[in-house]
Amino acid sequence: MTNLLISILIGALAGWLADKVFSRFSLSLWLQILLGIIGGFVGGWVLGNDLEAVLGLPSIVSRILTSFIGAIIVLGITALIKGKKPA
Repeated sequence: MTNLLISILIGALAGWLADKVFSRFSLSLWLQILLGIIGGFVGGWVLGNDLEAVLGLPSIVSRILTSFIGAIIVLGITALIKGKKPA
């Protein structure tokens, strides 16, 4: 239960940060959380969950960064599909 709550909080933070980077998207909090959680999976798949070991970051920071990078990828793909250019 604790891991789920932490993942949701990390997802919310990563989704919010990604939403701020792409200023054309103005997502609700629920979509930001969903984007961050999906971004965590995408970021983990792309980066291989090795960010902590490679950069020597604390676990929580590497999880946030991985989710953020994944959320940016998801938003970029969404922008390409919708035809909107990222900011």
